[in-house]
Amino acid sequence: MGLELSRLAGPAFPPRLPRAVAGHVGLFVVDATWGVIQPMSLAAGVVTVGELEVIEHAQAGHRLVDCRLVEYAHDGTIPGALNIPHDEINARIGELDRTVPTVLFCNGPQCPATAKATEAILAAGWPSERLLYYRGGIHDWLTLGFPLAAPATRA
Repeated sequence: MGLELSRLAGPAFPPRLPRAVAGHVGLFVVDATWGVIQPMSLAAGVVTVGELEVIEHAQAGHRLVDCRLVEYAHDGTIPGALNIPHDEINARIGELDRTVPTVLFCNGPQCPATAKATEAILAAGWPSERLLYYRGGIHDWLTLGFPLAAPATRA
């Protein structure tokens, strides 16, 4: 007899970003019932990274790509990130440099946008070792107390 696990059912239109609780610094409400949980590893050779690696990457001046749709990214993204929605990645791949590492992220572990973007970039012939996957995305970034900034829309 196997163990059967299922996720909680959520509202029809759950908020995709954590919301700060007024009057309580560092306290957030997170609806984790939406989306499809993504794997820890998206593809062979693509390294999954955490917040410290993302910060180090950004401080080194390397590219961060927010793969979320514009309507989600317009409220803020990781400082220095370029917003290239996953459904525009093929048309805008020329804005990226395949010779340097690039961190890709979206809303968080239950968001498929980074997986879709990674699949498209790899199909375009990019070397997998040049892609880094920040699985925690905006959900983890916000709930750990890091700031957001306006996204860049073009390189």
